[in-house]
Amino acid sequence: MRTGIVFDIKKFSIHDGPGIRTTIFFKGCPLRCWWCHNPESQSPEPELTFRKSRCIGCGACREACSRGAIAADLSVNAELCTLCGECVIACYAEAREMVGREMSVAQVMAEIERDVPFYDESGGGVTFSGGEPLAQPDFLLALLQACREREIHTAVDTCGFAPWQVLDKIRRHVDLFLYDLKLMDEAEHIRYTGVSNKLILKNLEMLAERGHDITLRVPIIPGINDSDEHIRQLGAFAATLPHLNRVDVLPYHNIAAEKYQRLSRVYKLLETRPPSDERMAEIRNALRIRD
Repeated sequence: MRTGIVFDIKKFSIHDGPGIRTTIFFKGCPLRCWWCHNPESQSPEPELTFRKSRCIGCGACREACSRGAIAADLSVNAELCTLCGECVIACYAEAREMVGREMSVAQVMAEIERDVPFYDESGGGVTFSGGEPLAQPDFLLALLQACREREIHTAVDTCGFAPWQVLDKIRRHVDLFLYDLKLMDEAEHIRYTGVSNKLILKNLEMLAERGHDITLRVPIIPGINDSDEHIRQLGAFAATLPHLNRVDVLPYHNIAAEKYQRLSRVYKLLETRPPSDERMAEIRNALRIRD
């Protein structure tokens, strides 16, 4: 039975493709973008998170932990923790949460099929997101095939960082690619995401050359990729792509900072503010984007 690790399923999504959609969030991503708004998606394994603001200090989690992994100050010893979830169940205040669970194709499809009437009425469907869905290629392919059998529209939201063989295997079962593009300069891409963009750009070109329906999605991060020069380079590259459906620019937001605290990680962009409406309008105009 084919299984994968999913960390969230969002119903009635309207920002991940056409119509009303169900978005399935896969866990695991090869990139480490400084502005990532789903840091809990990066590790491929389930993770234990802690919301300090909710903790009432009752110690129920510590008492429930059979491994003795929770100290007197309620911190967790990662070497002892087996991610059994006993502390999550015991936490009255819901301060502890397990992010990520193993699901079978049948279990995910059961969630999807509940929403079919909404797809039919709105022209919607299913979007596989993450994390990075291409990081679990066999699980993704099985779900895409199951959706195709049921005539459900599919979209894959991807950063494109995967061997072409992976994309080539799944692309015939995908109705729409939501293709994330962060930076055109390779050195800057490595600095802010941890990987080169050469494979990402090449895969995008190959998908476009094969006539796939593609929406290019670009997060606009002030001080990182919002310069006039970068926008010019982005526009010039997008103009070379045949069959490009549209370009969406997505303004940065910093609402994910609290998530980093839950995971005991450092958020590098605490001082960065969202771009102004005026700047976003200038960027859309430079890219000839129409609402």
